[in-house]
Amino acid sequence: MTKAELVSKISEKTGVEKLTTLAIVESMMNEIKDSISANEAVFLRGFGTFKPKKRAEKTGRNIKKNTTIIIPAHHIPAFKPAKVFVEEVKNNVK
Repeated sequence: MTKAELVSKISEKTGVEKLTTLAIVESMMNEIKDSISANEAVFLRGFGTFKPKKRAEKTGRNIKKNTTIIIPAHHIPAFKPAKVFVEEVKNNVK
């Protein structure tokens, strides 16, 4: 499902205009991104948690030059689904 399809479905179910729904979806995604960038978790009860996850420093290889490189420690966005969400997917996916 694309963002446009998501906006269309939400718009149909709520009766709100597509442009308004698009603005709400965009705003929600931006707030989640901003919170994770500020090293804060976003908890959506019954859905899941978006949070920054720290990756440790590691050694990698540049195959073309056959050299080792150090990949510095960094943060990546992570999502952990809620138990209710996981159970619903387990029971309903065919």
